[in-house]
This record gives sequence, C-alpha cells and structure tokens, in this order.
Amino acid sequence: MDDLYNRPIEGAEFVKFCGGNLGGEHESCIEFALIPGTTDGFVLHDTKPAGAGLELRATRTELDNFALGWVKQRRLV
Repeated sequence: MDDLYNRPIEGAEFVKFCGGNLGGEHESCIEFALIPGTTDGFVLHDTKPAGAGLELRATRTELDNFALGWVKQRRLV
C-alpha cells in the first residue's frame, strides 16, 4: 500500500465514538473514516480542541491488531 499520509481525505465519511462523558467541546471522542480511494486505509481524529488538526492513519490490519491487543490487555469482553 502506498503512503497513507500522502492521500487526501476530503470527502471521507467519519464515524464518531464518544465515551468520556465530559460533554460539550471537551467530550472524549475519536472519529475514524476510510480514506477515499483506498480499501484498506483509515484516518483517525481526536475531536477535543487540544487534538484539533492531528490525525493518525493506519491500515485495517494495523487497526485490527491494535483493537485486539487493547481488548486483551484490558481484559475486556
């Protein structure tokens, strides 16, 4: 796969997951979207003001490995 950071994300359809229960502009949310023009590249944003403009890009495999590792480490079901 080519460098995901060189791909534009205009038109990406973001999904938001919140859970910090802080409310307002400081709610703890992460947004993610498939990078347009890819089948395996994703972009993640932190929606808090301190995270504005920052992003992480990863492949489906990288995100799957992260999610599985997080669940295992935290002993979540």
